[in-house]
Amino acid sequence: MSKQDSAPTVSVVLSVKNGGRDLPQALGTILNQSFTDFELIAINNGSTDETCSYLDSIGDPRVRVIHQDDAGLAGALNRGISLARGRYIARQDHDDLADPSRIAKQVEFLDARPDHALVGTRAEIWVGDTPTGRFHDHPTDDADLRFALLFNNYFVHSSVMMRKAALDEVGVYSTDRTRQPPEDYELWSRIARRFRVANLPERLTIYREVPTSMSRDGVDPFKEKLVLISAENLAAASTGEAKPQRVHHDVANLVHGMPDKMSRGADIEAMCAVISKAGAAIFGDGYLDGQNNPVAIWSRNLRHHFGIQRAGLTGVRNFAGGVRSRLRRLGFSI
Repeated sequence: MSKQDSAPTVSVVLSVKNGGRDLPQALGTILNQSFTDFELIAINNGSTDETCSYLDSIGDPRVRVIHQDDAGLAGALNRGISLARGRYIARQDHDDLADPSRIAKQVEFLDARPDHALVGTRAEIWVGDTPTGRFHDHPTDDADLRFALLFNNYFVHSSVMMRKAALDEVGVYSTDRTRQPPEDYELWSRIARRFRVANLPERLTIYREVPTSMSRDGVDPFKEKLVLISAENLAAASTGEAKPQRVHHDVANLVHGMPDKMSRGADIEAMCAVISKAGAAIFGDGYLDGQNNPVAIWSRNLRHHFGIQRAGLTGVRNFAGGVRSRLRRLGFSI
């Protein structure tokens, strides 16, 4: 248990199952942060390797170790959050790395912006210990992020810091198997409907891409849940209703390369209207003028891929990638 007498500013929550050789390096990048007023809650989530003995060997009084049977990622993180004493909750994965200034910059950001409940960072992508030259350069601004979240997750999970008071209001990670994984996208979506969100523009996280990452296993149940959350976000932004209608599912299925899941009478005009209404709610009507803005670009691509699908051609799976490439050429960060 922590020897600190007063509550820390930040509680870093880490869940690990069979961390192997990556855990010491990842945990070390937190213990060596320039910002020191934190506790690190390490949940040993059913490990059968040397993770248990390594965690028990740590002498830093800021580290609190909890051993438990495997409760799943969401369940383990929720236990860590329930034990957290800090006003900010920071996430860290057992195989990702944090820049020494990450926590300090995120605390400074949230302290200065009480209307923001979530801030992530951009990230380098490595495979093992090798940089790939690829990056997660996600949007940084609240409006850009809330629009992007209509379609997919634009936060690196192990980079985020959340205001604990916001979690008290919207809830923690869902453990409902019909809604997770992706438990991170599901939670960010609920937060973004109530509070402002952001990413820092600096790459303060190294995200290790591994073949067993849940976000890259490509299984259909994962994608179906991704579509469900996207449809809910589209409904909330365009109608203010929590429950998505068929048209919201149609948009989400087309965006995520599942046109066979669209309704038989899918209406492209109604689908584009959903994006326009959501964009107006997020950006304001003035931002929608002209053709070179995210709303217009997503609508054009939606029409294009709807036409491809109706013609029985291929290429729908490249939908989101094409949108992002076009937006980047126009100077947008989405």
